[in-house]
Amino acid sequence: MGLLLACKSEDRGLVVGKIQQASDLATTEFTVEKIVHGTKTKKIAWFIKLSEARFLAYSQAKIKAGVDLSQIEEGDIEIEGQKITLRLPPVKIVNFSYPPSSFQEDSVISNPKAFLNSISVADQESFFRDAELDIRNNLEYMGIVETTQNHTRTLLRQLLRSLNYEEVYISFSSDELLIDKVNLTQPSAND
Repeated sequence: MGLLLACKSEDRGLVVGKIQQASDLATTEFTVEKIVHGTKTKKIAWFIKLSEARFLAYSQAKIKAGVDLSQIEEGDIEIEGQKITLRLPPVKIVNFSYPPSSFQEDSVISNPKAFLNSISVADQESFFRDAELDIRNNLEYMGIVETTQNHTRTLLRQLLRSLNYEEVYISFSSDELLIDKVNLTQPSAND
């Protein structure tokens, strides 16, 4: 009986090690295209519009989501002969990139130097910051969790079948998307 438990423990340790080695592979990359727009209106006496400057640009966010397989513990794995059951940590955003190199101004629609009213670099930065916040605030609605879970299941099924497991069952501890919160708001003059 002691030999059987030692074999199961050894199998579990082997599986944990193999899964943790695959941690970097259990990621999915997404590209989100975003139209950035803004207007700046110059008014006289708060109600007479003197001029309006418009800004329109195209941008891309690169998002990498994954499952931190290094967090798997022995208790998250059950082995019964050729059957293995895994409980994985939730999907999280591993990397979020919104590079300025992807920004392209639409010169047909944009008129950043309108008469008596211009859109400054600070205004443009504000428009891009708002666009980034919009992307970040909508990450959980973009299908990232489902796509990454499916990718991870496929990867781990292949890995575990190569270790001679015929029945592979994979679940996740949560269907929530873990996102590190960032503060993109500008500090006020009073800060």
